[in-house]
Amino acid sequence: MAKMAAGGETQQGHRPGIYKQKNKGHKHGKHRTKGEIERENKGRVSVTALTKKQRKEQKKMDRRHKANQLRRNKKDMVLTEKRRLGSRDGPPHLVAVVALHAGVDAAAVTKLLRQEGAGGLVRQEQCVTGVNDSFGLIMPRFKQRFTFLRPNTADLYSLLDVAKVVDSLVFVLDPTEGWDSYGEYCLSCLFAQGLPSHALVCQGVSGLAMKKKVESRRTLSKIIEVRFPDARLFPLGSEQDATLLLRHLGTQRQRKLGFRSRRSHLVAQHVKYIPNKSDEGTGGAPTGLGTLCVSGYVRGCPLQVDKLVHISGHGDFQLSQIDAPKDPLPLNTTASRPVKPGKGDIDMLDGAEEAAPVRVLMKADPSRKESLQAEAEVDPMDGEQTWPTESELMEAEEARKNKRVMKVPKGTSDYQATWIVDDDQENVEEDEDSCDDDDDGIMDEAMDGEDEEIDSQDPSSGCASEEEEEEEELCSTEQGGADQRYDQHIDEAEEGEGLKRYREARANEMFPDEVDTPLDAPAKIRFQRYRGLKSFRSSPWDPMENLPLNYSRIFQFQSFERTRRRILAEAVQEEEGAMVGWYVTLHIMDVPFSVMESVQSSGPLVLVSLLPHEQKMSVMHLLVRKHPGNTEPIKSKEELVFQCGFRRFRASPIFSQHTTADKHKMERFLRADAPTVVSVYAPITFPTAGALLFKQRDNGMQDLVATGSLLSCDPQRVVLKRIVLSGHPFKINRRSAVVRYMFFNRDDIMWFKPVELRTKWGRRGHIKEALGTHGHMKCVFDNQLRSQDTVLMNLYKRVYPRWTYDPYVPLPLPWIKKEGTEEMEDLDME
Repeated sequence: MAKMAAGGETQQGHRPGIYKQKNKGHKHGKHRTKGEIERENKGRVSVTALTKKQRKEQKKMDRRHKANQLRRNKKDMVLTEKRRLGSRDGPPHLVAVVALHAGVDAAAVTKLLRQEGAGGLVRQEQCVTGVNDSFGLIMPRFKQRFTFLRPNTADLYSLLDVAKVVDSLVFVLDPTEGWDSYGEYCLSCLFAQGLPSHALVCQGVSGLAMKKKVESRRTLSKIIEVRFPDARLFPLGSEQDATLLLRHLGTQRQRKLGFRSRRSHLVAQHVKYIPNKSDEGTGGAPTGLGTLCVSGYVRGCPLQVDKLVHISGHGDFQLSQIDAPKDPLPLNTTASRPVKPGKGDIDMLDGAEEAAPVRVLMKADPSRKESLQAEAEVDPMDGEQTWPTESELMEAEEARKNKRVMKVPKGTSDYQATWIVDDDQENVEEDEDSCDDDDDGIMDEAMDGEDEEIDSQDPSSGCASEEEEEEEELCSTEQGGADQRYDQHIDEAEEGEGLKRYREARANEMFPDEVDTPLDAPAKIRFQRYRGLKSFRSSPWDPMENLPLNYSRIFQFQSFERTRRRILAEAVQEEEGAMVGWYVTLHIMDVPFSVMESVQSSGPLVLVSLLPHEQKMSVMHLLVRKHPGNTEPIKSKEELVFQCGFRRFRASPIFSQHTTADKHKMERFLRADAPTVVSVYAPITFPTAGALLFKQRDNGMQDLVATGSLLSCDPQRVVLKRIVLSGHPFKINRRSAVVRYMFFNRDDIMWFKPVELRTKWGRRGHIKEALGTHGHMKCVFDNQLRSQDTVLMNLYKRVYPRWTYDPYVPLPLPWIKKEGTEEMEDLDME
């Protein structure tokens, strides 16, 4: 717009030129402000904003009130569950009294709790099957009911089974030592399995003088604070002390164990066995099976009749029906019921209960009942099959004409002759397990050979004079008696086997995974199952490649973690079946009579309801650590006894490293300085669950070798076994070198030429060419090679556990601490 000047002339307005300064715009985060958005929308509301507005947005005070309500509801739920235990609506408070020292008397504790001065009324004697010292107790003052039992501490399996289901453990300690070596062993097993609520009791302190009493309590407190840092010690010498202990047991906070809170379980209080008739059970004729009627209180969560039940140490079974008999321990202070001692152990119903009708709660539906199938059906013809081509038919015809000629015994038929294998074919077709054993045994043979050479080169071995022989005889006669008495307690075979295992472990620690190339067989035949990897971390390995035949017998989840979350959530929300606290009788079908014999002879019968799929076989992985009390080397694929959750079985596992990669290196021995993953064929169990690994001695005792927890169920977890071939640099010319002693013929060098080489000093390289026919090869490295360096080649193959699953574990002998295990560490390799 032009402006008028004073003389009437028009003046043009100023326009910016090319040199006009242009300032940068304000960087407001590259997003529009709320005002800009409102101006652009002009009142219009988008669909996403509309759905967001429809959602009810709570104010700050409303959110605070909601959090308080959730917190209060959870607190009320915990208090209700705590008050239900031992009350009229819940099961009796189950308490086990365990002696941790050979010098204490646990029977005196139960005798003191039985007395009327403690405030309790004994209503039942021998109320738990298989436990002689057990009784039901009613406390009218606290309006609670208890069931006390004193398991046999010498039977470790019974102790562990009882600790899985009891609500509280009462440990009886010695006033001076606390616990002995066997008590320490039991505590290690209980802590690894999962320790419920507990109380510590000490006898013999109240009778001491005041000064000695204070000193004894102070000494004992220092001993127990290692295992129980915040535990309270209860002196038990009078009825008043017993009353305080009962009050503490009834009001203490219950420790929640995940593996039992999500599964229904009970302790058998009465057991009855009814043999099958000819027209019942699985078949027509009697097969030694029958129906086991087990009575007890339901604990954990509601029990369904269509689910499978597991009897600890005996296997999985199906239920036919659930009955509701009369409660033998009612919380009724008005009408007192006479005590029935004696044979209420095996008889399920006494005379008073026979008159009352037994109500049938539910019967199993055959269409909804869980199957006992543990393994998948294997179809050997289920694979890709194609019709043979003409060339394949011609090759088969040529092979039939060119029959191999062999010498066979006189009278051998053609069919028998086809099963006779030549020596060459045996060497070529080696089994995978024998390959593993050979790899592990190559170093042992070399060490044995060195020992023989040293013995043969000893100049004083066969040239001793007669005088020296006489002196040796005199010395031997002086110490002969003491040596013979000492040697009576040593098993030479076990000593030799332990020395061999110790040398293998030391050799594997000093030269990890190193094996020698055989001289009498080609390396490409001996190591034909192995392959090289450019990078152990990033190189691909197909988990579905060359799977063994045993993998057709197992089950696999598409997503084990998603299935676990779904099944455990359904178990918590279950509201059908026999509710918690009901006294019921379970009719278990097709049970062998050996279960009844075991109940009559050994410890209590523990029964647990299985979650869906927990009877099926798969590959289970456990994360364990070696127990510090065990110093013997534990070799991979060695048979061990597993205690995982409620199950107990024998199997031969493999060990591997615990990493986050998709491939995991196998460990030949159980390491003591790092957690190890144990892989084994076993029934599926959903975590969380504690795991204990035992090794059985030759004399029948079992030592705790490792403790841990259940990790996952994943058949596709790749475990790779590594072997290392080593060579020596013969000639070095800067970055290139001539290496020998890794291979011994030209064909092996050309076969393994693509595999990368490495050295112990960190150099990397590859094979360039073969020199001659005796195994020398020219190699090129990324830097100068040192003369004292060693050239290595890593080879890998996938390994699998052995299918040696056995659910029947023999009872161990009473445990005694093995002496002399520390002496193995002082032995020299030479």
